[in-house]
Amino acid sequence: MNIAVCLKQVPDTEARLRIREGAVDLTDVKMVVGPFDEFAVEEAVRIKEKAGSGEITIFCIGPEKAKEAIKWAFSIGADQGYLLKDQAFEHSDLLGTARILAKALQKGSYDLILCGKQSVDDDAGQVGPALAEILDLPHVTTVHKLELASDGKSALCYRDFEGGVEVVETTLPAVITAEKGLNEVRYASLKGIMAAKKKKLEELDLAALGLAPTDVGQNAALLVIKELQMPPVRAAGKIVEGGSAQEKVANLIKMLHDEAKVI
Repeated sequence: MNIAVCLKQVPDTEARLRIREGAVDLTDVKMVVGPFDEFAVEEAVRIKEKAGSGEITIFCIGPEKAKEAIKWAFSIGADQGYLLKDQAFEHSDLLGTARILAKALQKGSYDLILCGKQSVDDDAGQVGPALAEILDLPHVTTVHKLELASDGKSALCYRDFEGGVEVVETTLPAVITAEKGLNEVRYASLKGIMAAKKKKLEELDLAALGLAPTDVGQNAALLVIKELQMPPVRAAGKIVEGGSAQEKVANLIKMLHDEAKVI
């Protein structure tokens, strides 16, 4: 089974971010593979290991630094990768991103396309469904358990919803987005890290993908971020004084009534 995985390099969730000139300043910010994308890569590797054959191809849009994300995927078992890199791709919205990925995927033939359910920078969760729509493929989102049929032509996808679990059967090929709980991502071994250096990593730009400048980038964006602001600084909390529990409760009620005005 040939599997494609789309991943994104994002700021470390523990990094301290700054806003500069209306955008997030990524200078000196540690970049990592999106955590939901990690689940997608791990699932692809597990499927390949269980089948005993197949190939995993990684697709990532980004600058030169994003090669680190692809090499991490190589280190745990992916086989080859493509960095989709062009200045024209900058400031693409979710639809533009899906167009870029779709053009790259159309250059090959894949039995399954895996993505993270969302990236942790914009948290939109729309690229996977948009990609499936462009490719005219079925899609199932936020999957926490995946069971492939023995013939590789269909899959059962398990999704949480309020009060239960939804089981969706889909034909393959399909686009499936990974949710937390799908698997536990392995650590890269020294052998895997060394092997990653020898794996095929190519770059594809606007011309190689057959896209026009009007298809991507800021000029094609239907969604435009006008302004970014850091959240307001929270006021310091208050400790409720009182000698006994009854006194503390009475003081708390008074504060909620007189200061917070919620009762």
